[in-house]
Amino acid sequence: MKKTAVFSFILAALMLTACGSSDSSTADTSAAAPAESKQEQTETETTTTTTAAPEESAPEAPSADGSVNVDFSVAAPDTFEASDGWTNGDPFNVFWRGSNVLIKKGEMVLTIDRDPDPQEDIPYSGAEYRSKDFYGYGRYEVSMKAIKNDGVVSSFFTYTGPYDGNPWDEIDIEVLGKDTTKVQFNYFTDGKGEHEFMYDLGFDASEDYHTYAFEWHKDRIVWFVDGKEAHTAEESIPVTPGKIMMNAWCGKGVDSWLKAFDDSKLPLSASYRTISFTPFDE
Repeated sequence: MKKTAVFSFILAALMLTACGSSDSSTADTSAAAPAESKQEQTETETTTTTTAAPEESAPEAPSADGSVNVDFSVAAPDTFEASDGWTNGDPFNVFWRGSNVLIKKGEMVLTIDRDPDPQEDIPYSGAEYRSKDFYGYGRYEVSMKAIKNDGVVSSFFTYTGPYDGNPWDEIDIEVLGKDTTKVQFNYFTDGKGEHEFMYDLGFDASEDYHTYAFEWHKDRIVWFVDGKEAHTAEESIPVTPGKIMMNAWCGKGVDSWLKAFDDSKLPLSASYRTISFTPFDE
């Protein structure tokens, strides 16, 4: 979710299994193209789940109807995993660490911090949690509390791309830490974005848990906040099933979008209570 130059650069990098950078004022989540969207070269050995499970946790059994219901007060699902041991490159100024994903006391916490073993000139660590399977048309919902801090993104989105042998298709919900009274919606279809929409929340997303959702149909995407319809898109809708993803990261080279990263209050954490997916028969 960045300006046209950033989109083109990142897409080109994806196709070459590398990553590019540029200063931008808009975004994709993966938050910016999602975290996974630029992993091609670097994710080769270490994508593992290293989360700490809540007490009396039990693996989540797949639902017969294809739905997903994750409650972090009940279980650490074995259908999801933490990204660990690689970096997306620009504009993500983090190295993904499974140790930055923690499940305890009824919530999952994704943390941004200084990296204990900086690599490739990336001084910070971030956190990403994603499904192992792919999901298509349906309703996606999350209960989350975002980070309030210049230069960071807290997200919930679907993504697939060249690393999966697919076109880059993505649907985003992102809270930009520079102004947590708004949420950004966006989507990409075969790598084409520029569909950003900023929605005024009427509350501070960093102060408490709120519910964010989108319904993905063949002919439209409808976003919701606390059950209220917030935005609808009806052009060039994605078609490729993707993974359900969440991440927290700080950016570089995108100050016009995120503002310069303020690292004076590290560590910074976004929190999640529930995740759900209900399939549509379309």
